[in-house]
Amino acid sequence: MKRLPELFERNRSWAEKITREDPGFFATLSKQQAPKYMWIGCADSRVPANQIVDMLPGEVFVHRNVANVVVHSDFNCLSALQFAVDVLRVEHVIVVGHYGCGGVKAVMDNQELGLVDNWLCHVRDVQQRHWDALAAIKDPTLQYDRLCELNVVEQAANVCRSTVVRAAWKRGQDITVHGWIYALKDGLLRDLSFCVSRESDVP
Repeated sequence: MKRLPELFERNRSWAEKITREDPGFFATLSKQQAPKYMWIGCADSRVPANQIVDMLPGEVFVHRNVANVVVHSDFNCLSALQFAVDVLRVEHVIVVGHYGCGGVKAVMDNQELGLVDNWLCHVRDVQQRHWDALAAIKDPTLQYDRLCELNVVEQAANVCRSTVVRAAWKRGQDITVHGWIYALKDGLLRDLSFCVSRESDVP
């Protein structure tokens, strides 16, 4: 049996450090969860939501999967979205992709990775939908970056088309859906100019 004592030790050190800096932090945190933001991002270990936007635990409600995909048959994602919108009453849903995404790269290179290939069919759909625009980009790196961006925009649009967000808008709830992308090379987020606050503005 291989236990992981080093991770428990790191956890203890972290909890002690937080308590020294803010003695009431965990007591306050345990009493409520009231984030304004939901982050739907990639499961990539290099893209930690809270750290990227310099927010504490409790300030961002997070759902992550391979290639930050949002599809109407994924009840895991939709359940998280519904909880965020209907129960937590978040004001912003942010779909965040990243340059250098392994899932997008697998689609571009037509790699076969196993079970995840079925999931990545959703990214392949994005690629096929924008095939002409992507083919016009001759630099493979820029083409890869562009597919990462297009995937974010498509998934953000899917959030807008979800029954959860459409129902919220119909009852007058204030929710804005955003599409952003993160660059591993410099740690900066970029706004992809997808910012939708009502159903009539969904592209």
